[in-house]
Amino acid sequence: MMTTLPLDLQVNGFAGVDFNAPGLTPERLHEACVALRGSGAGQILATIITAAPEEMAARLGALVAGMEADALAREMIAGFHLEGPFLNETPGYIGAHPVEHARPADPELMARLLAAGQGRVRLVTLAPERDPGLATTRFLAGQGVAVSAGHCDPALDELRAACDAGLSLFTHVGNGCPMNLNRHDNIIQRALSLADRLWCCFIADGAHIPFFALGNYLRLAGPERAIVVTDAISAAGLGPGRFTLGQREIEIGEDLIAWGPGRAHLVGSTVTVQRTIENLSRELGLDAATISKLIAENPRRALG
Repeated sequence: MMTTLPLDLQVNGFAGVDFNAPGLTPERLHEACVALRGSGAGQILATIITAAPEEMAARLGALVAGMEADALAREMIAGFHLEGPFLNETPGYIGAHPVEHARPADPELMARLLAAGQGRVRLVTLAPERDPGLATTRFLAGQGVAVSAGHCDPALDELRAACDAGLSLFTHVGNGCPMNLNRHDNIIQRALSLADRLWCCFIADGAHIPFFALGNYLRLAGPERAIVVTDAISAAGLGPGRFTLGQREIEIGEDLIAWGPGRAHLVGSTVTVQRTIENLSRELGLDAATISKLIAENPRRALG
């Protein structure tokens, strides 16, 4: 029995509701929160992905309005996660994010996005190698916002320097990178080598990382430094069909895996928190106390 409610740090949408779609209404946000509560989620960070700055600000504004209008949304949404736009635009690393809107990190733009979130942005994912002088990382850390590396390819020295500047997490380790990498010197190995300094986040749906590999990663990072998220999109909690993530349309097949064009990359996940718990127990043999650390306790510790 969990004494702490699960906190999912990466939720782009749920049950047919896309947090990145234009025109998100409080009513639709309420529907998503009802479904999330029924799926085993305790709280979430509503996640906004890369778009034009004015679009990202509008999406944040819609979430703020939805929370102000609805008690359940205020209860379920612990804050916002900005995944972008300061990501590595190189094919493979950019993943499902619209490459035309990826840009170098900019503290002034970051401040405008924080203002649009009205104090509710708790986590920002960026590419350290796209943060000149690590100025944006330092700015965010100074504002009490957790900073995570993701969709990135910094050298090990760059990643260490980012940790010194305030970087404290790594978003969906094992993903947001090309299928083909150097066997040894790659971003997965670099992130895991700094697991004593970084909270390593993983997606436990069996598609983003095969379960045997996830077991290896969790043993290396250790249950005290690992976090499991869903990276859920609007298709999560539903069956096959056509769904959206921002301006991208996604077709989910019978395998319930959200593939991008040509199966070159994944586009979020359809997994639920309850299914994640079942996967960690059944596929990896983890006990309830360890699972609670991964999905409830550690996420809260990581946000401070």
